[in-house]
Amino acid sequence: MVIRLALFSLLTVFVSSQEIAVDNVAAKNILGIGRMQAVAVSGRLICNGRPAANIKLKLYENEILFDRLMEEGRTDSNGQFRVSGNKREISRIDPKLNVYHKCNYNGLCYKKFTIKIPKDYINSGREAERTYDIGTLNLANQYPGQSTDCLN
Repeated sequence: MVIRLALFSLLTVFVSSQEIAVDNVAAKNILGIGRMQAVAVSGRLICNGRPAANIKLKLYENEILFDRLMEEGRTDSNGQFRVSGNKREISRIDPKLNVYHKCNYNGLCYKKFTIKIPKDYINSGREAERTYDIGTLNLANQYPGQSTDCLN
């Protein structure tokens, strides 16, 4: 009986620790661990000198295994956009903006490139205090790390 009780106790501790590891994000939110951090990015996208309308943008928190989407948006008819998001994290968030487009490209998928957001534009709280302006980018250019993405 004592052996069964000891095995049951060990199994309970193991299962509980696995549930906590799997549900770490929920635990952080429920327990209030970490601090809420916010970021915002704006800019204008063009294609061969013309506004690039309806371009998909995704603001992510860069994670070790899977990036976490903070916000998704699109450019307006003038190619302008602003996306912002927030996330509760123990350490400083590592935000990035993915841009998905078909400027000068007729394939089935999209061209994708990533812009890392400087740490200076991250603040505590739910709302971004400053906006990182990427300026005007011509999507006809080739950007470092540009790839093709079919699953965006």
